[in-house]
Amino acid sequence: MTTNHSGDRRTFRAPKGTFDLVPPRGEAMLAVRDAMAAPLRSAGYGYVETPSFEETTLFARGVGESTDIVTKEMYSFTTRGGDDVTLRPEGTAPVLRAVLENGLHRGALPVKLWYSGSYYRYERPQKGRYRHFSQVGAEILGTEDPASDAELIVLAVDAYRALGLTGVRVLLNSLGSHESRPAYRAALQDYLRGLDLDDETARRVEINPLRVLDDKRSEIQKALASAPVVTDFLSPSDRAHHDTVRSLLTSAGVEFEDDPRLVRGLDYYTRTLFEFVHDGLGSQSAVGGGGRYDGLSELIGGPALPGVGWALGADRTLLAMEAEGLPLPGVTGVQVFAVPLGDEAAAWAFGLVTQLRRAGVAADFATGGRGLKGAMKAADRSGARYAVVVGERDLAAGVAQVKDLATGEQQAISLNGLVTHLQRLV
Repeated sequence: MTTNHSGDRRTFRAPKGTFDLVPPRGEAMLAVRDAMAAPLRSAGYGYVETPSFEETTLFARGVGESTDIVTKEMYSFTTRGGDDVTLRPEGTAPVLRAVLENGLHRGALPVKLWYSGSYYRYERPQKGRYRHFSQVGAEILGTEDPASDAELIVLAVDAYRALGLTGVRVLLNSLGSHESRPAYRAALQDYLRGLDLDDETARRVEINPLRVLDDKRSEIQKALASAPVVTDFLSPSDRAHHDTVRSLLTSAGVEFEDDPRLVRGLDYYTRTLFEFVHDGLGSQSAVGGGGRYDGLSELIGGPALPGVGWALGADRTLLAMEAEGLPLPGVTGVQVFAVPLGDEAAAWAFGLVTQLRRAGVAADFATGGRGLKGAMKAADRSGARYAVVVGERDLAAGVAQVKDLATGEQQAISLNGLVTHLQRLV
């Protein structure tokens, strides 16, 4: 909020670290979300929508109490009724909660779902990292089949390709399962205990040493150069799972980079882990990511229900498109703009535009009794290819003037056949 010099008026601004979506960027963001959802819908995924806030304990258990998300970044508060709730910082735990609460896991498996919405984390604002952000997510629940892991990666790659992106890289790793993790955890802890770490990082070593691998500080990353990697500790079954994912991706024509040090900021991941990165975004290079989370259901009080999923950042994807010089998607404007001259023509234009819209033609019209010059400027700003100019004399003659705004050509068209004529033009 700001106050002007006279002190008698106030203006408000979006909260720090947030942003407004206004045209044309808002339309572009919708187009990005649609492109991300399109491969999922064609693959039989059903849409799910959860509340923007959940019980705080859901995230503490599911995401992990040692994660930065839980310890530093959640927007948590107590309601007037005394309930402890949190604005959702991620989508998987709420979707799994919804699946369990609504009994979807008791039907045919696997359950395939997709969703879209805003998420919230209290972070230091910078380009590509905001306190509220938009994601499209997808989950497959009820199967351990590595084909599901590969399917989700392929669907994400197809979405990025559909948007015209060529610079998205796929990083792939396996964190192993309960068969592999204990030995790796012990080896990693032994290594980390030998480093000179600050007190907070040293505590993480004892709670969850994998969280230290996710520390982005340069001094920590340098110290981790010789740390053991999880892929050296995979059990035979975990190795076979990982190799199958790799093989399926290769057969689908998806290039990927093995990254044995890849971890993500959530504790529930097991086995397959992946990230989509774009080098045109600077330090905030991740545009999406996900992995398998076979033990999450039990963590939040449900039965054993293996799962795998991802979330793609719509806002970061839009930044990646701009970095590649791609045009904003979904910004097409209207196709026909009506220019009425006079009150009778204004009423007629309203009816014409209504008919055109119902016939599938994007249309708009000049309002406020503008003169011809002002109305034609409005037509140009609209992005329309054609203007329909009509005055009282035109109505009396039963015609309207259709002008091609690109060429300047104009012809009189009978009012009776006008809608059909415009449909053919556009």
